[in-house]
Amino acid sequence: MDAVPAAAAQRWPGRITERTLADGRPILYFDDQDTPGPVHEAADVRPLGEPPHAGEIRYDVLTGEWVTIAGHRMNRTFLPSAADCPLDPTVNPARPTEVPDSSYDVAVFANRFPSFAPLTVGPAADAPPPPFGPADRPAYGHCDVVVFSSDHDAAVADLSAARMRTIVEAWAQRTSAHSADPGVAEVFVFENSGQEIGVTLSHPHGQVYAYPTVPPRSGQLVERARQHRQATGGNLLADVLAAEQAEGTRVVLRGEHFTAYVPRAARWPVEVHLAPHRDVPDLAALDDAERAELALVYQELLRRVNRFHPGVDRVPYISGWHQAPTGEDRDLGRLHLQLFSLLRAPGKLKYLAGSESGAGAWINDTTPERIADRLREVAS
Repeated sequence: MDAVPAAAAQRWPGRITERTLADGRPILYFDDQDTPGPVHEAADVRPLGEPPHAGEIRYDVLTGEWVTIAGHRMNRTFLPSAADCPLDPTVNPARPTEVPDSSYDVAVFANRFPSFAPLTVGPAADAPPPPFGPADRPAYGHCDVVVFSSDHDAAVADLSAARMRTIVEAWAQRTSAHSADPGVAEVFVFENSGQEIGVTLSHPHGQVYAYPTVPPRSGQLVERARQHRQATGGNLLADVLAAEQAEGTRVVLRGEHFTAYVPRAARWPVEVHLAPHRDVPDLAALDDAERAELALVYQELLRRVNRFHPGVDRVPYISGWHQAPTGEDRDLGRLHLQLFSLLRAPGKLKYLAGSESGAGAWINDTTPERIADRLREVAS
């Protein structure tokens, strides 16, 4: 395994500035460095209407899962030209974007086409009740877009260490803000990279979803954690981390505060988990030393994933931070990252066909041990 260089444990030196877009949605600027005087004063002058409203969530009685119905997202921006990117800074006032300022480091704003939104409308008066299960509910919540750089062609793995530290701060701040909303059950921070996995905007960015219900994967994890605690008295995710550290076979990187390992039952052709050594529920609970190391470790993992397949410059990936529920069962959750790619070989994707999509029965075409060997082999 590879050790991580020590990171300075100093506090983040940047600052946060909050403004409002033309339709009332909030936008926050996260600057790498604090500077004197006012910043980000540019106003959003677009003729926008009111902020978007939430759709609804419907209960699937066959699985016990809530499904979000967001028909308004069908018309969201899809693969615009570089000249029309809505995440670029507004350099030309005649062509305004979602970010009014002409310069920024990291910008976070409420999605214009959200899956979940704080503005809700009730069901139609003549809407028939569902035949089984609970009634439909508004898809209350929050959806943030986190823009990692003003550079349209940048990649997260290649950003400066200072910028990555700012991104970690933005993740933590939005997690804290949304977790304080009593209507939010869990906050999920994630990044999709690569058109192969459905990215509709190529500008480097991620998202933050604040769900009104605990999502299915988290619900399964909480239930398994509850059973583990009843049987052993331990924390499932902490005990899994300790077991991987003890065995060492699948550990690919270890620092003072974080360890990265390939899970024993990895589902994807490239998959690695990253977990803090300390029991923390979410990104907001990380201290300065942990946030500083996380910035280094995260980029190192992205670089290794990009080098995983010979001859491939940028590997498409999904990176998601699983965090503890905000209310009931919070003590059963524990922060961890799942980073994976569906690229199984150069030019070949793993498609979720009959077994995975239809039956939910996963089949991996490689072994976790081979994945770990390769991730160690391509270390920086």
